[in-house]
Formats: sequence, structure tokens, C-alpha cells
Amino acid sequence: MSQVRVIRRASTGEVVLARARWCQGFWCHLRGLMFRRHLPDDEGLLFVYRRASVGSTTIHMFFVFFPIAAVWLDDEGRVVSTALARPWRPYYAPDRPARYLIEARPALLDRVAVGDQLTFSEQAQAGKFV
Repeated sequence: MSQVRVIRRASTGEVVLARARWCQGFWCHLRGLMFRRHLPDDEGLLFVYRRASVGSTTIHMFFVFFPIAAVWLDDEGRVVSTALARPWRPYYAPDRPARYLIEARPALLDRVAVGDQLTFSEQAQAGKFV
């Protein structure tokens, strides 16, 4: 299984994020975007959790040096909550239980809204993911 996904709006097929790293393991969850100085506009992380939850999908922004979009999705890929997460803030949580979390550049918030359904399709890994 590819570790990179293309995230699209289900209703139109429009690409909302061209390269999302599939982040399911402990170390990927632990590291997230901490200590990174840059994230390209078309890249992000797609966190996958065992079950939908509010508590398990909360994030902090300690050691993240730039603002990010946080987009939480339920089991079906429907956006349940979004936030502009700012550096060094201790806590962001979804409004409703979520199973997936996308972290990307803030421009992602202009392309998705609560209620949108997104899909994740595999893509051949090209180049190094930042």
C-alpha cells in the first residue's frame, strides 16, 4: 500500500490536497509536523486512528513553527470540524468524533468545509516527502 494519498472532494473529484502522507503508526503520530520548518503548499499529513473519537484526535502545536489547517473527518470521510492551528498552542480538538485528521498549509481551509465528503486514493510515490 502506498504511503501517499491524493485527497479529493467526493462530489466533484476536485483535488483538495495533492500529496498527503498516510500516517497510521505510532512514530508518525508522535512526530507529526513537529520540528519542521517548511511544508509545501500541496503536501500534508493524513492521520488515521483506530476509531472515531474526540479525545484521540486532539492535537497540540508545541514545536510546530508555522500555522496549519487541521481538518477532522468521520468514518465516512465527511468533514466534521476544521481549525486554523497556530504555533505553540496547547490544544485543538474536533467538534464531533473523528477518525481521520488532515494537517496541511492553511490554504486547505479555503478548499474544504464542514459537511464535505473527501476520498483518499493511492498514488505512486514520486520524490521525497518533506
